[in-house]
Amino acid sequence: MSMLQQVSALSRFARLLLCSSLVLMGAQVNATDAPEQLYPALTKEVLPELASRGAYGVGVRTLSVVNPQQFDPSTQQNKDRSLTLEVWYPAALESNAPLSSYEDETRTGIKFSIQANAVRDAKINEGGTYPLVVMSHGYTGYRSIMFYLGEHLASHGYIVASIDHTDSTNADVDMINAPFSGFVSTLLNRSRDQQFVLAYFRSQANFANTFVDTQHAGLVGYSMGGFGAVNTIGGCYDFNAVNAAMFTGTSDPALVPQVQQLLNSCAGGQYQDIKVDPSWKAMVAFAPWGGQHQLFKPEAMAKITTPVLYIAGDLDDVSGYSGIQSLYELTGSDKYMLTYHNARHNVAPHPAPAAASGSEMDLGHYYEPAWSSRTLNEINKHFVLAMFDCHVKGLEEQCQFLDLPENGDQRPVDGKVPPPWLGFDNRFSTGMSWQSSKAKNTPQ
Repeated sequence: MSMLQQVSALSRFARLLLCSSLVLMGAQVNATDAPEQLYPALTKEVLPELASRGAYGVGVRTLSVVNPQQFDPSTQQNKDRSLTLEVWYPAALESNAPLSSYEDETRTGIKFSIQANAVRDAKINEGGTYPLVVMSHGYTGYRSIMFYLGEHLASHGYIVASIDHTDSTNADVDMINAPFSGFVSTLLNRSRDQQFVLAYFRSQANFANTFVDTQHAGLVGYSMGGFGAVNTIGGCYDFNAVNAAMFTGTSDPALVPQVQQLLNSCAGGQYQDIKVDPSWKAMVAFAPWGGQHQLFKPEAMAKITTPVLYIAGDLDDVSGYSGIQSLYELTGSDKYMLTYHNARHNVAPHPAPAAASGSEMDLGHYYEPAWSSRTLNEINKHFVLAMFDCHVKGLEEQCQFLDLPENGDQRPVDGKVPPPWLGFDNRFSTGMSWQSSKAKNTPQ
């Protein structure tokens, strides 16, 4: 019997771990024909300072790329791995250029259209070079699930490439009848896909070749994207026999060592002589999965030198808040952690489209009971931009937005109300806490 032939479904225990909050309710709705506007205007004063749109116009392009001859666990053979990228970039926009849209579908397959704040296939702004940011969704997801962040970073002078991870998107996975069909591929390919996209922009012909700076790159991962991102910057995987069997559905004990050998890679698929790509200057992990199962080698985590920002809800019941906290504590680099109190796992996606309102499986991909998704998105824009401006671009003045007291609630101390966090208006930094090694890093 071949090594992963028995991979058909995860154990009932694993299903509960990964889908504890997703319960089918059956009802479905149809998306409207016109793109849906998810971001109505807000008074600028209520937004964190760095959530404001940058000086650049924003273009967006969809690219199809191929990582040749990658191991496919479903066929046990090597074959070309095709990926689709959504790329946001600083653009030279013509007046009255029409805005684009993003066409996606929910976990139960309902299609919807979201209004973009970017112009499709616009000419790139030729006024400089722009650091690359690679963005990676969860299981399941799609490349525009954090489109607000891609557009925002592009408006501030970054080229952002967001990946549709093949085998792991809403379109690829039948969440009702075969919800874990793509999970082994996800475990194997998340980090590899991230490293490949950096290599693609570095070495293959594309529209941004002349303008993309691949020597100063950032990485964003959400959930399973965060699981991959921790590995990409040097957090080697450490699957033991029990969880290797459980998370791949391998029931034959004789095959388990081979599965472990397949999974336990480092830094984008390397197995020996670990060499983290020095171009990764900063990484942001939203609700990264894996820490709750101790899937990373502590000694490798301690050697990470890439600055890291972890962002999590303290009620995360998918990745487990204590597991995310453990990743922060194990990480040896300059590190930060933003905690949203009373938030669960959905701290990164855009607000739920109307098409998701008919079932908990769909709505549960976006909804946060105690937080507005819009508020989370705006705060995410602020901190991710601060992280990359400080550590990728080396803008020292932006580092001050990462040097914060632990609590932003402004609770009176000795009868005096402390100021809000830097960048937040009075009374608007509540409900969060901050941890930091308070070290600064300047790109070399």
